Amino acid sequence: MSFGERVNRPVPIGVLFLFLCTFAAGQAPSQQSEVLKLQAEVEGLRTQVESLAKAVDDVLWFQRVGDVAEIDKIMYAGPPNPKGREIYGIKNERHPLRVYAYIFVPRKLDRTAKHPLLILPHGGVHADFTTYHTHIIREMMDRGYVVFAPEYRGSTGYGKEFYEAIDYGGLEVEDVVAGRDWAVENLPFADEKRIGIIGWSHGGLISLMAVFGHPDKFQVAYAGVPVSDLLARMGYSTQDYRDEFSARYHIGKTANQDVAEYRKRSPIWNVDKLKTPLLIHTNTNDRDVNVVEVESLIQALKAAGKDFQYKIYQDAPGGHSFNRIDTALARESRREIYDFLGQHLKR
Repeated sequence: MSFGERVNRPVPIGVLFLFLCTFAAGQAPSQQSEVLKLQAEVEGLRTQVESLAKAVDDVLWFQRVGDVAEIDKIMYAGPPNPKGREIYGIKNERHPLRVYAYIFVPRKLDRTAKHPLLILPHGGVHADFTTYHTHIIREMMDRGYVVFAPEYRGSTGYGKEFYEAIDYGGLEVEDVVAGRDWAVENLPFADEKRIGIIGWSHGGLISLMAVFGHPDKFQVAYAGVPVSDLLARMGYSTQDYRDEFSARYHIGKTANQDVAEYRKRSPIWNVDKLKTPLLIHTNTNDRDVNVVEVESLIQALKAAGKDFQYKIYQDAPGGHSFNRIDTALARESRREIYDFLGQHLKR
């Protein structure tokens, strides 16, 4: 499970949806029409459940970190959604996408001074920023970081249109960078010369692509078990995973149909752009992002002559989530991350 990813809720809705899809294939046109209506209703229920879960989890933030952090949830503007519905003749390019984000500020922070800012994009193909991150946020508050966690396009809990606005490795990255710019403009205590970006899994991919595309906007980056090569990933993943990427509202083509598009969205094919101090972690028993995928990224960076740091953990407990869980090894790994960030974000 990727960092911040939710388990699909509720299981009966998912089972019903699969049943309806199978049932529809063998029905007469009139019956198929009725099944399609039911499918739409099931999809609507899924969206409502995700929105409800998001609302509940938002309240939990105050209970779990409110003693150490001042918490806010804001809305800012990202790039337009080219797949959006054009209404009243207003073209998509005239209508920037509205994006939510969480802000966490240490309660003891001196707001008259400048402090380092961490951008923390969540993981998951479709997921959201949740209280799964509680211990991470508490650690960051203890170290005096201001944290900005964007709910980039494709995140769950914000309705069907936002979900289907996903642009994996593309405009979602620009959403995150736009969030960084919003924080610099609107948080007077955030130091624009001391900004780091940190993410795991899909969030690791976003961290990499953000510093590749905007090296002047970040002073340091961390990528934990990062999705690194979508072409390789399509080869070893399940058909359901491949179908998710080739869906109409997603990339819309398979890797075989458009190799260049999948390369464009993959860190491994963009390593020549690295200029930012970078730390990468991976784990040999990761069943989500296979270690070979990340090792290939590491080798590509070396071949490009890039200066970076990395560590390959050997069968660390927790697999894909090995340094995000509550174990001694995970805490030590996170201390290494914070030490690395601190080296580049101190005055």
